[in-house]
Amino acid sequence: MAQTGYVDIPAGTDEAFLKVLKMGDRFQFGKIVRNDTLLSVRRKTGISARSKFAELSALWAGLSEAEKTAWATAGGYSNQKGWNLFVQDTCARMKNDLPGVATPAIEHQAFVGQIKLSGGASEIKLIQTHPHTYWVSKKVTGKKGMYEPKVVIENFGLPLQIGLSYKGELEETGTGSFAIFYADVLRSYQGKEETSRLAISLDYSDVWKIDTATLVTGRGILLGYNLFFHLYNVQGSLYFDNIKAIHNATNWARDKNCVNIETTFTKAFSQIPKHWAPVTLPDGAEYDSVYI
Repeated sequence: MAQTGYVDIPAGTDEAFLKVLKMGDRFQFGKIVRNDTLLSVRRKTGISARSKFAELSALWAGLSEAEKTAWATAGGYSNQKGWNLFVQDTCARMKNDLPGVATPAIEHQAFVGQIKLSGGASEIKLIQTHPHTYWVSKKVTGKKGMYEPKVVIENFGLPLQIGLSYKGELEETGTGSFAIFYADVLRSYQGKEETSRLAISLDYSDVWKIDTATLVTGRGILLGYNLFFHLYNVQGSLYFDNIKAIHNATNWARDKNCVNIETTFTKAFSQIPKHWAPVTLPDGAEYDSVYI
């Protein structure tokens, strides 16, 4: 393959050049690849044949106004329009060979997070860090499927509200068992660092619930906070969605809709922290996003 360090596009040919070629990796490797924006009739036919939108449109048209309203209401909890949530949810059903259309719910939408303990594992602890400054993956406006690293400055201030929707399918395996979702708020008071814990105890029962907790005041200078899931002396599964970490009128929770809670960022995005990183993860403990 030919390698070049510089390409000089002759005047007047730049438009034709960009119709057939484009930049490859935007961050690390200077290379030119084929531009697939313009498709041949054959490729268009193949893509149309594989597309699910005709089937999705027919299913959506067959819903009653009450059912469409229910999708819009559920979408509001995950910051989506009803149609967008319907497409995401129904595509997930098709991928998992599940028939029909789901019944929308306000407690969870499409993908949810799952923490699972089995075998010899009876404890797991996950953390989502929230320092003052960190990187996230941000969608590029106007560019389909394109993302870029972006610095976030999170100026933390009380009150802090945490919350989630969840369903437990857990059984106690030893004394002192618990399942909690919490925030540790870091403060500096009289030259010493202190921690205040804001926690939500999670029931082991198999009914979806919505719960929140709020920390209003605290002494000293606020330094930041971290979110945690901690399950101890239990086995089974915990499902969760719609994570909240609200302060200054903004929900700062990353991947709050639990689309991919276990994702690891690489290459030019490697400076971005995992949405949820393991603190304690023995053999038999796992976590990921699933469709249920």
